Amino acid sequence: MQEIFARTALTPQGWQDNVRVTIDDGGRIAAVVPGAAPGTAHVVPVLLPAPANLHSHTFQRAMAGLAERRGQAGHDSFWTWREIMYRFLDRLSPQDVQAVAAFAFMEMLEAGFCAVAEFHYLHHQPGGAPYDDIAEMSARVVAAAGETGIGLTLLPVLYRHGGADRRPLAGGQLRFGNDRDAFERLVTRAEAHVAALPGDARLGAAAHSLRAVEVDDIRAAVALRPQAPFHIHIAEQVAEVEEIRAVHGARPVAFLLGEVAVDQRWCLIHATHMEEAETRALARCGAVAGLCPITEANLGDGIFDGATFREAGGTLGVGSDSNVRISVAEELRQLEYSQRLGLRARAVLAPPGGSCGRTLYEAALAGGAQALGRHSGALEAGRWADLVALDPGAFAGRAAGDTLLDGWIFAGGNDAVTDLWSAGRHVVHAGRHVARDAIGRRYSATLEKLMAGP
Repeated sequence: MQEIFARTALTPQGWQDNVRVTIDDGGRIAAVVPGAAPGTAHVVPVLLPAPANLHSHTFQRAMAGLAERRGQAGHDSFWTWREIMYRFLDRLSPQDVQAVAAFAFMEMLEAGFCAVAEFHYLHHQPGGAPYDDIAEMSARVVAAAGETGIGLTLLPVLYRHGGADRRPLAGGQLRFGNDRDAFERLVTRAEAHVAALPGDARLGAAAHSLRAVEVDDIRAAVALRPQAPFHIHIAEQVAEVEEIRAVHGARPVAFLLGEVAVDQRWCLIHATHMEEAETRALARCGAVAGLCPITEANLGDGIFDGATFREAGGTLGVGSDSNVRISVAEELRQLEYSQRLGLRARAVLAPPGGSCGRTLYEAALAGGAQALGRHSGALEAGRWADLVALDPGAFAGRAAGDTLLDGWIFAGGNDAVTDLWSAGRHVVHAGRHVARDAIGRRYSATLEKLMAGP
């Protein structure tokens, strides 16, 4: 049993002082007692439930900063960035993927994320030949999660075509491709690897996008894990919307909702370019809108209509996607600031009289837990002990209550995170991951090798 004593904590009953949290040996919260004494508990100033990162491609962490030079001609976009990504991943070995994933997972924990949904589509060798274990790359992601202690929902991704017109995969995409039978074998092997992790780990499934699979492929992939989370990229780019409309006669979100029974198990990643009717339909179906505001800004994707989606009762969460920058506070800040820039207004996503910081944070808690299929997101007995402690002296918000969250999200950063527990695993102490030195050395050696060339 572990015990934590917080001077103030955010509970389902609101902010409470002098809160003692007991964690059982299985990694779940056993008790939350306000008005307690510290005793021998680990003392922190502020304790919050920790959110989950609902969308990540960890291998892209090693690309950070490599795609920021403007091209010689034409208009740089997501599509030109993608070509750089394809060239980069051709050099990644399984060992490289594990080293990069461990570093990214460590940074997520230090930033305040307790768990991650890894949208994993890098399956095969350069050229597309499978490894002896078709889930070798999945095994490397699982190993990185084991090293770092992050909660993992692994999402093997089905990827079949190079576009909605069913053109064949080419170049870097060859490492992603599986037909349905191969994908089923991959998921079965991935399940065996995930079983080696602690009990909070989960296996779901994903389809890359409507460009990369057909509707029947989606139905088949969903059926492989009928009770598990299912994720898909959708409507990220205007060119993608136009391609889907040209092939299927409808916009991506409208087409998907019309063809497949999308429900609370689903997470639609980005969903940036929707008309109002699509936005409201997505909110009604109960799926999570998986937003990645830093990556979406970095790639020039566009602005999600958060105001309409929230007004319609939609559930959203945030992810770090390309991992160009990993930060809970900055993802939520970028989400709100994008709305302000688009609408030329302030405090867009908060209800009347409400705190933006708390509104954003509680949305990320609920949406992340739902998208990962993870029983977390609140300081409540029976849930996974996914907890983050903050030092309010690290940012401008020094008052109590919601001002703490407003201060962290709008004036703070990762340096405010002092401790983090993932399903009771106390993996961040005094702002540093317990294995930072070893993981950092291996990551640095991997980057040096990748930058040196063949």
